[in-house]
Formats: sequence, C-alpha cells, structure tokens
Amino acid sequence: MNKVIEVAAAVIVRDGKILIGQRPRGEWGELEWEFPGGKLEPGEDAPAALARELREELAIEAEIGPELARYEHQYDGTPRVRLIFHGVTRFEGEPENLAFEQIVWETPERLPGYPFLKGDVKFVESLATGAVVVRP
Repeated sequence: MNKVIEVAAAVIVRDGKILIGQRPRGEWGELEWEFPGGKLEPGEDAPAALARELREELAIEAEIGPELARYEHQYDGTPRVRLIFHGVTRFEGEPENLAFEQIVWETPERLPGYPFLKGDVKFVESLATGAVVVRP
C-alpha cells in the first residue's frame, strides 16, 4: 500500500491579504513559499492539526473554517502528499514568525509571483484567479 502523508494548510486573510511564509534556509524546500500548517499527527483531523500548527508557527489561536480544496501531489522520490486547505474564520493575537524565514501578507492576485512549493501552485492559481475566494 502506498503511504500518503496528510498536510493541512491555512489560508489566513486580513484586509484582503493572505498570510504566507517562506521556508527556512537549510530545510527541505528552503526559501520557497507556503501557507502556514503542517503534517497531521496520528488521530488528528485537519482542523485540529491547523489549530495546533498555527499556535506553534505563529503564536495565534485560530478558528478553522471550511475546507477550500483537497488534492494529492508527489514530490520526486517521496511518498504522495494529500494537501488539505482550510480558511481561517478568525484568529486572536498578532501573528509572530516562529518558524519561517519571513512571513508576508499578500494580495491573492500577486501570490503567483512568489516561488511556492510545487504542491501549492495549483491552489495558489485558484486563489489568484478568484476560483477560490476566502473571506475571514
């Protein structure tokens, strides 16, 4: 059986801009951009994983909203990854960069200008074209 790694990603919107993070130097995918989030732990669903990851990566308490997209991607030489994107309905606290090289608030239409992880590109395009719209 082929193993599939489940990864949850959050789309956090404020003032019409989406929060993205640049992966740290020295790690896999270094300096590429992604949405905050991470791998699901055993017994965890995507909303619970996102709430935990957002505490760990950004020091915020987030209310996880609806699922926006779900698909699989395979990077060279690795197991398949199931990406699960959720909107964030609201959050408390000011996001602090605890895990990224840098974080940026960006408008959806400008997201394709960033070098995103290949697995995120399909979703980035859907945000940029308005095929997926996220409102806090």
